[in-house]
Amino acid sequence: MDDYALVLNAGSSSLKFCVYRRPEAEGWRLEARGQIEGIGTSPRVSARDAAGASLVDEALDHSVRDGSSALDALAGWLRSHYGGARVLGVGHRVVHGGARFTGPTIVTPQVMDELRKLVPLAPLHQPHNLAAIEAVAQRMPGVPQVACFDTSFHRGQPAVAELVPLPREIREQGVQRYGFHGLSYEYIASVLPEVAPEIAGGRVIVAHLGSGASLCAMRNRRSVDCTLGFTPLDGLCMGTRPGALDPGIVLHLFQGLGFSVQQVETILYKKSGLLGISGISNDMRDLLGRDEPEARLAIEYFVHRAAKEIGAFAAVLGGVDGLVFTAGIGENSAVIRARICEASAWLGIALDPDANARRAPRITKPGSAVSAWVIPTNEELMIARHMATLLGITGARA
Repeated sequence: MDDYALVLNAGSSSLKFCVYRRPEAEGWRLEARGQIEGIGTSPRVSARDAAGASLVDEALDHSVRDGSSALDALAGWLRSHYGGARVLGVGHRVVHGGARFTGPTIVTPQVMDELRKLVPLAPLHQPHNLAAIEAVAQRMPGVPQVACFDTSFHRGQPAVAELVPLPREIREQGVQRYGFHGLSYEYIASVLPEVAPEIAGGRVIVAHLGSGASLCAMRNRRSVDCTLGFTPLDGLCMGTRPGALDPGIVLHLFQGLGFSVQQVETILYKKSGLLGISGISNDMRDLLGRDEPEARLAIEYFVHRAAKEIGAFAAVLGGVDGLVFTAGIGENSAVIRARICEASAWLGIALDPDANARRAPRITKPGSAVSAWVIPTNEELMIARHMATLLGITGARA
């Protein structure tokens, strides 16, 4: 392989990556997908090729203790596997683009300065996203980098969907609803005409359900509303985040219970959601396998919030033609899909239990007034596509 592009999604304890071959006429070709997980504790690198065959699965030295050293380890593996290949560009998922960045952008020092200002709005994600960009710049200074934002897909929503009902002088400081998981929603929108053509041009609710969870209301494959707002804390119940919360509770944490800013931030981002309700785990797979009433309550609340917001978005859209499940829970948990569909049956969703169990693309009965679908997301491919466009990467070299 002569040329390739690298896509990175950096988190606090993991570094996910994809390697793509220079696009041919049919588009990017995936060469490898993997991750370095357990950073700082028990680091391990694993990767598979496009056919699912294992390329590497081994423990790493404990010196891999942060994102920078994880990138060093990844660079070493890439050299051993793709020695002599040229890196055309590196694309990054960046959670928050704020009001300024309405689409993917080539990274410059000025862009980085702007993105650092947004760290307080996404403290679980933004620092690690930016650290990966800085680490690549140090190690590959001549390679262009592209930042792709989880907020961009939602720009262009109706003004009422972006509005936060606070005084104008506060709103003018950038306080608005931004929405997130945009790369995932953008990918789903791009494949709807092929996978589910009967609903692609209609009113669709996409449920991105994972450790982070949200819904997006789409009309003709464009975002109309999103459950996530100013920060990734709003909307649905998540793994460790509460979702929608009476702001008076936050005031009470400060004024009534005397918590510090740091303590409240930790509670909201790391100790709430499924973990906070159950006291057991933030992982839906673990909770589904437990019998404790707290685990059952956490699952029930997760489903309740999702069904409640689906109903709200049906109202926003003036009806709904299709419901799409995606991301970790949405793609893999037949139980959660079934419970959400059953709670939303009043909309006209008639679940096909057999299709749901085998994760067929369409999981509702042929006569269902509203169809439900399972469509795997691919944020990395979306990033690669944006990178090709911005960097002018086209077919193979002569």
